Amino acid sequence: MSKKTIKIISIFLIIFLIIILSIMVENGTIQTSSNVVSDKKIEWGIKRNKNHEQPDLGKENRKILEENNGIALGNNEEKTIYLTFDEGYEAGYTSKILEILKENDVKATFFITAHYLNTNEELVKQMIEENHIVGNHTKNHKSMPELTQEEIRKEVMDLHTAVFEKFRI
Repeated sequence: MSKKTIKIISIFLIIFLIIILSIMVENGTIQTSSNVVSDKKIEWGIKRNKNHEQPDLGKENRKILEENNGIALGNNEEKTIYLTFDEGYEAGYTSKILEILKENDVKATFFITAHYLNTNEELVKQMIEENHIVGNHTKNHKSMPELTQEEIRKEVMDLHTAVFEKFRI
């Protein structure tokens, strides 16, 4: 595989980590788990490896992922590519991307903010209707280590609630 291919795969395999809240939708209401979540601020990043090996997440990050059933890297034995898109930096190409994905029966994950939801509601609706994953990139895409636990909850849940109310998913 070329370096470019490895770089693309690495980018797609690293999914924005929001495992601070467990979310359940039950009977039309949104509930959050009562699990105690650490408010210790950590940096998130990876260490690139050579020889086409998966990046190193670091011992502490890997432990957090395991404890919370999180996923940051796929199975290194399988040849799977995860397509993820940060909506907001897509420069107007999302309609074409959705068209190509549909033509090829490929699913992807689109991470959105509240601004994207409010300015591109029809595209978000199309993503949902075509069975793509719409990921929560928080209401305002703030830097989480700078926020209080309540501000983090609000950033995540405000967008979650807005998507739920608009589309009743």
